[in-house]
Amino acid sequence: MSSSTAADAAFGREMPWEGASSGGRDGLGYTEAARILARAQQSTGPLLRAAVDNLPGELRRMAGYHFGWWDADGRVTVSESGKGLRPALVLAAARAAGCRAVDAVHAAAAIELVHNFTLVHDDVMDGDPIRRGRPTVWRVWGVDNAVLVGDALHGLAVWTLADAPAAALLGIARLEEAVIELCLGQQHDCAYETQPYVSVDQCLETLRHKGSALLGCACALGALCAQAAPEMIDTLDRFGRELGIAFQLVDDVMGIWGDPARTGKPVGNDLLRRKRSLPVVMALESSSPASRELAELYAADTPLDAPSAARAADLIARAGGKRWAQAESLRHLRAAKSAVAGYRHAHDLLELAECAVHRDR
Repeated sequence: MSSSTAADAAFGREMPWEGASSGGRDGLGYTEAARILARAQQSTGPLLRAAVDNLPGELRRMAGYHFGWWDADGRVTVSESGKGLRPALVLAAARAAGCRAVDAVHAAAAIELVHNFTLVHDDVMDGDPIRRGRPTVWRVWGVDNAVLVGDALHGLAVWTLADAPAAALLGIARLEEAVIELCLGQQHDCAYETQPYVSVDQCLETLRHKGSALLGCACALGALCAQAAPEMIDTLDRFGRELGIAFQLVDDVMGIWGDPARTGKPVGNDLLRRKRSLPVVMALESSSPASRELAELYAADTPLDAPSAARAADLIARAGGKRWAQAESLRHLRAAKSAVAGYRHAHDLLELAECAVHRDR
């Protein structure tokens, strides 16, 4: 099945954008945002399946395992496959710019493929053994295979976007620019792991490249699919970038204090690796007694064990790192919402923004 045929099968006729009325919450955030996310997954699912089915042999099996479609032996299973925020943002931005969802679905699927390529590679570089509650690709098949799967997903993203309607083709260059920016942010992130001192400003700059480039690209691609004016494309890119920073700050908080049953990762996972996320760096700069004790923990030669990680989490909170990260996340959320406040059809974008920040996984 070609990706165009898969898109036609997903829609049949144009899906309505209007969802049910908002109200209440569930595990993903606001229930209306959950419906928007589910609708985006339904729209992009056939394209993602068609793309992965084009991979040969073991690459297909490993990619499908990563997406949670089957187990390591290829048996169909029901596993967590991610929230799908980025493709939902593509479709929401397309709607805000006056585009039909079906005209943006290839771009949405391409964004999700790139996102998952970065996850597979991040797990390798960070040495993370668990994602979404089960062993990561590199833990099952080894580092070499995981790198190749990530590369293949990147290739599928370009292939999927190349099969899009004409307007979306303009997004290939934009997508690849975002990938290069992501690589720059990751390179900085890795370099800072071995430096004796990292400032808050350095971490924020890395976050602007690594944490927000793809969300900005997602929103810009939606606008490109609608053939929007350059000013609107830039505005939606800015919305996505501000939201990306807010989103990553929430991730940083959950990486320290999150519930493993919700996050799918071990408790204190970031601290066990002495990862200098923004809450940690802000706490280290606070010049408080808690900050000094935290610095001693991070400078020790021995690996952090679970009790030491729990102590570090308490010290970070006492030094103000948690409170600062939460407040900074809300500040960037407000900036994102302000960027699109004048758009008549920005409802889905605003719902997704709230969901992305007010979440527990």
